[in-house]
Amino acid sequence: MPTPLPPELAALVQAVRPADPAAMEAARVRQAQLTKPAGALGDLEELGVRLAGVFGTERPHPRGVAVIVAAGDHGVAAGGVSAYPPEVTPAMVANFLADTPAGPGGAAVNAIARAVGARVYVMDAGVNAELPAHPALVRAAVRRGTRDLRVEPAMTREEATALILAGAALTRRAVEEGADLIVPGEMGIGNTTPAAAMTARLLGQGPARVTGRGTGVDDATLERKVGAVREALARQGSDPADPLGVLADLGGFEIAAMLGVMLQTAALRRAVILDGFVEGAAALVGVALAPHLRDFLFPAGECAEVGHAPQLAHLGLKPMFDLGLRLGEGTGGVLAAPLLLAAAATLREMRTFAEAGVPGG
Repeated sequence: MPTPLPPELAALVQAVRPADPAAMEAARVRQAQLTKPAGALGDLEELGVRLAGVFGTERPHPRGVAVIVAAGDHGVAAGGVSAYPPEVTPAMVANFLADTPAGPGGAAVNAIARAVGARVYVMDAGVNAELPAHPALVRAAVRRGTRDLRVEPAMTREEATALILAGAALTRRAVEEGADLIVPGEMGIGNTTPAAAMTARLLGQGPARVTGRGTGVDDATLERKVGAVREALARQGSDPADPLGVLADLGGFEIAAMLGVMLQTAALRRAVILDGFVEGAAALVGVALAPHLRDFLFPAGECAEVGHAPQLAHLGLKPMFDLGLRLGEGTGGVLAAPLLLAAAATLREMRTFAEAGVPGG
């Protein structure tokens, strides 16, 4: 029997209610009457209907976009599972926060966010370094990096819960500051290894089926990475029937924070835009805890990681594009935000045949 959730986390999970079926049905009726051939806007039409269910109206009007980038380090990185050293994690946090001629932040997610008018929030979820003071850095770390999941649980349940709640708290702030579309993002050298381990455990897949090249590792490093996932699973430290236990056993602090972002976004009846594979691992835990979370998840694109397609298939979700992305940071999610805004705008602002006086409706 799974261990009960801590009360505050249990309340958050229970606050995730289904999308509004009446609003979705009204949106479908409206879609059928808009001045276009039936189905002419393709997947935008179903995205609009799903957004109607999220926001509880046949004319959804999401506005602000926020990406919450949670950064954390991983004990398993000592096993040579990444093409980059762990020192890159704190360096990238500094890059997210840097002053540049174009504006705050010098990373890809900053540039893309500026291009689409999104706001970037940065969280220290457990970076293994002394990060310099910065007014825009949200400090939520409970320790500097996870333990090595090959030999012991990555986190305690209490540590995982603390980061889930920290992600939820930052999400409440982002929504209060105007965000209706929330992108959970991450930075953490080695974090596709815990994501693969979580995916393997939750989906009952072999390590090689869900473990990919991450940052672009060579064959020898990929072999070490698959081996690390195999060792972690062999410990039998968690049960798929206990999703929080799987997260604590095999996950990462930034993955826990992103789970909190997703749960809180859904509880506040806003839309979650999923980026890639690491976010997908958090989503698997989230839907296992709160099945209605799925109603609020909008996958941006299918990323280059081999385990991403099985995640999306299990969740029953269709990605919006395939650009071969594998960077992380929430970049794909931010790229997808204009598609969702456009899907809502067409449903909300297009006239019906009757309204426009156009024959054929």
